[in-house]
Amino acid sequence: MVAFLAASLCIGLVSSRKASQGYEEYFLSGRNMPWWLLGVSIVATTFSTDTPNLVTDLVRSEGVVGNWRWWAFLTTGMLTVFLYAKLWRRSNVMTDIELYELRYSGKPAAFLRGFRAIYLGVFFNIMIMAAVTLAAIKIGGVMLGWSPLETVVIAAVITVVYSALGGLTGVLLTDLFQFVIAMSGSIAAAWYVLGLPEVGGLSALLAHEAVQTKLAFLPSLEHMTWRELVPIFVIPLAVQSWAAYYPGAEPGGGSYVVQRMLSAKNERHAVGATLAFNAMHYALRPWPWIVVALASLVVFPTLESIQSRFPHVDPQIVRHDLAYPAMLTFLPHGLLGLVVTSLAAAYMSTMSSQVNWGSSIVVNDVYRRFIRPDAGEKRLVWVGRVSTVVLMSVSCALALALENAVQMFDILLQVGAGTGLLLLLRWFWWRINAASEIAAMIASFAVALTFFVAERTGMLELDAWVKLTVGVATTTLAWILTAILTKPTDSGVLRRFYRTIRPGGPGWQRVIADARAEGEELEAEGDARSDLRFALVASALGATAIYFTLFATGLFLYGAIAKGIACAAIAVASTGGLVAVWKRLRFS
Repeated sequence: MVAFLAASLCIGLVSSRKASQGYEEYFLSGRNMPWWLLGVSIVATTFSTDTPNLVTDLVRSEGVVGNWRWWAFLTTGMLTVFLYAKLWRRSNVMTDIELYELRYSGKPAAFLRGFRAIYLGVFFNIMIMAAVTLAAIKIGGVMLGWSPLETVVIAAVITVVYSALGGLTGVLLTDLFQFVIAMSGSIAAAWYVLGLPEVGGLSALLAHEAVQTKLAFLPSLEHMTWRELVPIFVIPLAVQSWAAYYPGAEPGGGSYVVQRMLSAKNERHAVGATLAFNAMHYALRPWPWIVVALASLVVFPTLESIQSRFPHVDPQIVRHDLAYPAMLTFLPHGLLGLVVTSLAAAYMSTMSSQVNWGSSIVVNDVYRRFIRPDAGEKRLVWVGRVSTVVLMSVSCALALALENAVQMFDILLQVGAGTGLLLLLRWFWWRINAASEIAAMIASFAVALTFFVAERTGMLELDAWVKLTVGVATTTLAWILTAILTKPTDSGVLRRFYRTIRPGGPGWQRVIADARAEGEELEAEGDARSDLRFALVASALGATAIYFTLFATGLFLYGAIAKGIACAAIAVASTGGLVAVWKRLRFS
């Protein structure tokens, strides 16, 4: 672990000279990064210390099928790959927040940019980092006997130092290093856990009574009631996947994912990076965590069994997500060192990306836009370094007040409920304006706050999926009515946006017709519309290939070889179709 931390610091130090050259170099690596490095960086960022904890919580509470709460995000994730990645790269903005003043006009656009910068870059970002740090606290308490404060101080200091020094280039290089260690650790842990005497190998695990009811990864009314099926499968696919804003799985792209797109060499590399991320995120990583989660049902069947094994751990944080680090305490010396280091790598990769992205928002969309527009390059870099330290410190303080991973997951989904459809359509419907985005944010936050207060005061208690659905319906209605009833974006801004982005689609016909009537010809519409169709087909084929690769892996583990081969064949056929369609896509 010491060697790993030293190597991470060295990467930050080596990258610091290049990062200090300028503002764009510090936050976007000079827009010259290859797709494979960016793809690994995104997947390393989403591979956090809280991710295996969250998966364990879901498996123990709802079974493997509970993972559809996050597997469902693949559907819009593939739209981000083939529909939105090249649009983001074309925009040439510095941050995803800067897009607001490219897409909208006037004071509402400026207000939206500043408000969204604080809301996402600071508030939302701190919540995510707090959830990640909470997982580190639980791992430190169970595996190392550290207090929450000791864990926070030790885990955060190294991360903030190399993040502040090396900028995005330092983050990307350490992500590559950390991802290899993190994946190696998770696979090694799953392999060893299966060999524990209490577990007795893969066959014995699958045959155990406590495990058999948790194995299904596709829903079935034979084993599930509608009350179980709706929140686990129906709502995530039918509503959550497109309607909720969740960092790393934003509809249409956002946060550090967009930062990677903007730092790509060109549009083709931006698309390749997000495709590589989705393939690794959904098809490569889940099963080692699921195996450990299933084994924990045998070793720690109840929360009381976890508490009795670790009496020194605060009972307030003993939840199902604690079972993952609890299982890792069985590892022998040497392997334990690798796994603990891999979890440190997961923590550092996520925190470094989140804090670098958040800092870029603070600098570009708050400080440079509203406070010091004339600030020089070196000053902006130093403001970025200071904001990195501040964001890290506040998020660590918040982590000490949280209890479990699913709690934060549900809070974040509720706060962003209903904004997803707007984020998808703003590229393709000219009538969406700054006022509609402001209305969506206010409505989603107001609904979330109402539910929070009502539950805390005992006035109301609803399931998370009910709150999500109500939030989506209320927020969607609010922003659509606002878009229709308020003044549209200035026509000159709309035409500039269309010329720059070239999104295509029927939603821009009014703008194109008005421009043509005034003697201004925008991009030929037929070509863009054709490219839109190919992008939609590629998205469907990509999602099919990844889902069936995920299913095939699970079926092979379960010993269902024939079904596994059938799923693998569908994955291969879908991949072949995707390769053919890729050749028809246009890149600038």
